[in-house]
Parts: sequence; C-alpha cells; structure tokens
Amino acid sequence: MTRIKRGYIARRRRTKLRLFASSFQGAHSRLTRTMTQQRIRALVSARRDRGKRKRDFRRLWITRINAVIHETGVFYSYNRFIHNLYKKQLLLNRKILAQIALLNRSCLYTISNEIKK
Repeated sequence: MTRIKRGYIARRRRTKLRLFASSFQGAHSRLTRTMTQQRIRALVSARRDRGKRKRDFRRLWITRINAVIHETGVFYSYNRFIHNLYKKQLLLNRKILAQIALLNRSCLYTISNEIKK
C-alpha cells in the first residue's frame, strides 16, 4: 500500500492556534494541548473581564459625580441628584455627568439649578 500523507487542514488549525498563543510563556506557547487549554482559559477571562470593566467604569463615574456633588454642596446625595434628573427628564448618562463634573463644574451647577426649579 502506498503511504497517505495527511492534509493541510490540521496543520493550518495548529498554526492559527500557535499565532494566538505565541505570547504565552513556557509550554503554553509550545505544546498543542496546553496551548488549546490556555486559549480557552484566555477567552473565558476576556469575556468575564469585559463585563467587569463595564461595572468598574460605572462605579468610577458614580464616585466622581458623588464627590463633586458633596464637595460643592449642590445636592445632599448622589441618589437624590439622579432621581431628580429622571423626574425632570434630563437624559444625561453617568459617563457624561462625570465628564461634566470633572471638566466643567459651572455646567453642573446649571444642571442642578435646572433640577431644583
């Protein structure tokens, strides 16, 4: 019987895997089985941390808004400030409010005066 050479598909798959795992250390970048395991682990961590990053940024924005509100005495609490924003139908998200609080406090005073009316 003649010898049958394997196709290129498995090699192509492993090459793609090697490119993904090239920055890993030790056997994680050299051995196919551990490369596969580390790739799965890396993708799981990436997915988990995308959600965590969203939560962390939201916490940061809330902390910044709260600090400026307390420092300037605009409102008693962050909670009341946001509640009154929604009551007056001023649709500003927390990211924009945090940027206003940091960069342009006079604008935040204007917003708070609009809410108090």
